[in-house]
Amino acid sequence: MSLQDIAKDIRTGLAGKNFDGTLKFDCGKDGVIVLSEGGATTDDCDTDCTLQLSRENLKKLLTGKLNPMTAVMMGKIKISGDMGVAMKLGKLIS
Repeated sequence: MSLQDIAKDIRTGLAGKNFDGTLKFDCGKDGVIVLSEGGATTDDCDTDCTLQLSRENLKKLLTGKLNPMTAVMMGKIKISGDMGVAMKLGKLIS
């Protein structure tokens, strides 16, 4: 599954929900997905918070197969920037 497909699924999943702030899923050489009030895009830009993780772990995170706190503790996700924005994401995907 490409990042464009994942971004499309995120847009569908967030329909009717509000996300305050900007967050980037940085999947390294695979690219990025930026989540903002306007939805999800694969265009890179500066954000309030960045999560660095593999594309595979991103898919697991978004489908509930990867616990965010466990993933951070195990080094599967690295967070930089505003932790409050990352916490808002947790409420959306739980």
